[in-house]
Amino acid sequence: MFDIAIVGAGPAGYSAAINARKREKTAVVIGQNTGWLSRAHSVTNYPGLPDISGEALLRAMREQAGQMGAEMRPGVVHQILPMGESFALSLGADFLEARRIILCTGARQPRLLPGEQELLGRGVSYCGTCDGMLYRGKRVAVIAQGPEAPSEANFLSGLCSEVVYFGEADEALNPSVVVRSGKCEAILGQQKAEGLRVDGEDLPFDGVFIFREAAALTTLLPGLEMDGHFLRVDRQMRTSVPGVFAAGDCTGLPLQVAKAVGEGCVAALAAAQELG
Repeated sequence: MFDIAIVGAGPAGYSAAINARKREKTAVVIGQNTGWLSRAHSVTNYPGLPDISGEALLRAMREQAGQMGAEMRPGVVHQILPMGESFALSLGADFLEARRIILCTGARQPRLLPGEQELLGRGVSYCGTCDGMLYRGKRVAVIAQGPEAPSEANFLSGLCSEVVYFGEADEALNPSVVVRSGKCEAILGQQKAEGLRVDGEDLPFDGVFIFREAAALTTLLPGLEMDGHFLRVDRQMRTSVPGVFAAGDCTGLPLQVAKAVGEGCVAALAAAQELG
């Protein structure tokens, strides 16, 4: 079990990890390093480091956090489950446990499909290796919006009668996976998922698997209060869920690296103080 799990591998997340380690707390950073900062050619307003690229700045932060003992885990956290004195984090087929959580997920939040939240766990899944056995011999759809989609679709193809892949063709896909184009517009069904609407056409499926680069905050952890599109936090970066903090772009404007780093520090210090 970790003392602190940090969801998001950006400046807020690395700042939180560095300061958690300064307080001698075990910390894990979970993320993909695919945010806007990694693609910034030049960052000109970060104090002391004029005209540094976003990639170089992130690399320096990641290396510092790693050298201080923070663990790095690539991947997407799809769900966080309160467990009394700790939390379980669903990371694909793996689970991690931590005493405190710091959300540093960034401002970009995926838009849920109509029917997605209502049918989550009832035919809608974010993990093929977790739930694939439930669809043995059945026909499923894969909505591919993240890097793990091809490998997950291949896993499902060994279980399901048919896997229809909505996304760009990938040479890594098994030949049995059917690749289709089209805009996925809604998930169909009342008590359970029964199909997918694509370009106005209703297609029958027994299950729908969605693979994205990030999880929506509204499905990540029940009870999180929002302030518009952002998480509501207090001055200690506490969210509405006890034991859960947030920092960086996910807490609101301004969307600046310096603000994210400062909030990551505050969140880590507050979490460490709670842990004692």
